[in-house]
Amino acid sequence: MAELTGQPAPIFTLPDQNGDMVNIADFKGKNVLLYFYPKDMTPGCTTEACDFRDQYSEFSTLETVILGISPDPAARHQKFIEKHRLPFTLLADEDQVAAALYGVWTLKKNFGKEYMGIERSTFLINKEGIVAKEWRKVRVKGHVEKTLQAVKELNE
Repeated sequence: MAELTGQPAPIFTLPDQNGDMVNIADFKGKNVLLYFYPKDMTPGCTTEACDFRDQYSEFSTLETVILGISPDPAARHQKFIEKHRLPFTLLADEDQVAAALYGVWTLKKNFGKEYMGIERSTFLINKEGIVAKEWRKVRVKGHVEKTLQAVKELNE
């Protein structure tokens, strides 16, 4: 996948955990931290979501919206949010529309099996709607701290 840094963020509309349609373009004027993750309720994805939750007020202070995206349906997102008290929006990308636009729907290999899935990735979109930074093939440990630092640098 070609790098998106410096490019206008691909625009999409997806349902959130409540079934309300959310258009990424509606967040112009704020930074957006768009993070793609494979599946609700799995260990790595839960850790990542809770790390973002724990830093949520810091991101909010920096005028940054957090949006999580996975192929899970809205109802599963709702359970994930309730179980872990997540204060941010999760978007249901059941048809991998946004994942394809951002190049994170990829061939994965696990225990000798090949399948299509989400490559854990995060995109920082600035207030003008441009991708300021991207992280692909994310390792969860320490990732949220890296994104927070990048947002601070963006706001300097």
